[in-house]
Amino acid sequence: MIRAVVFDLDGTLVDTEPIHFAAYAAVLRAEGIELTREEYFSRYIGYNDRDCFAAVLHENGRPADEAAIAGLIDRKSAAFMASIAGRDLLYPGAAEFVRRCAERFPLMVATGALRREAELLLDQSAIRRLFVDIIAAEDAKHGKPEPDCFITALGRLGFILRSRPPIASSECLVVEDTVAGVQAAHRAGMRVLAIAHTTPHRELASAEIVRDSLAETDLDEVLRALSHLR
Repeated sequence: MIRAVVFDLDGTLVDTEPIHFAAYAAVLRAEGIELTREEYFSRYIGYNDRDCFAAVLHENGRPADEAAIAGLIDRKSAAFMASIAGRDLLYPGAAEFVRRCAERFPLMVATGALRREAELLLDQSAIRRLFVDIIAAEDAKHGKPEPDCFITALGRLGFILRSRPPIASSECLVVEDTVAGVQAAHRAGMRVLAIAHTTPHRELASAEIVRDSLAETDLDEVLRALSHLR
């Protein structure tokens, strides 16, 4: 039985991955590194800023110390924040799906985005109030595909709601759009509804349920399908 829903943000609720890519590419280009769109969407999507920059720097033989990465993150975040300001970037059907979920379950966001980015995106889309809280990049020691953000989200949810009995990881449904996100949720012991907004349907096949978009996803149908799984 599902008792809580945890949403990823970028690529799941908001169409921001192309904006993230553009910000990454601009910052790296200034360092003499070319990041192509194909590289980003096939290899780095789902990573948080720290892990993405560390991987790219390592593969290009550049120093990847904490100070260097922190500087890149600050520049990338500034570019990203400027690009999203004043824009409602929700995918079609996303707000309606979140509202349907909120009528029945407590909701969390677990994202690799920085907290200021997540708060701005949700505020501009007028759905922030539907979530109990946000677990952002600053709140998890390791990014996806490690399970830290989802484990932290469940702990935060339990602390805030004081649920009796406590919500188990197996009672959480995660809504994700990347392979790294699906892996992280499964490592946390949660079930996954994967939305193929940014990743091909076939690559998300390890999720319990895969749908092409939130606009085409029926919550009751998802819950019925999950009830028949062991």
